[in-house]
Amino acid sequence: MSFTEIFLWPGTTMCQWMGVDPDSDSGLIRWMFNTLFYLFVTLVALWAILA
Repeated sequence: MSFTEIFLWPGTTMCQWMGVDPDSDSGLIRWMFNTLFYLFVTLVALWAILA
């Protein structure tokens, strides 16, 4: 498994769960899920560090 596949795993998994092809529409749906996932992870990490 390459670094890219690991990095895109959350969005790919959500697209497959919803029955959407992860590569359709140039991957914008996968990008949205990845953005939301990594935003949540980053905010939780910052909250843990700064709290």
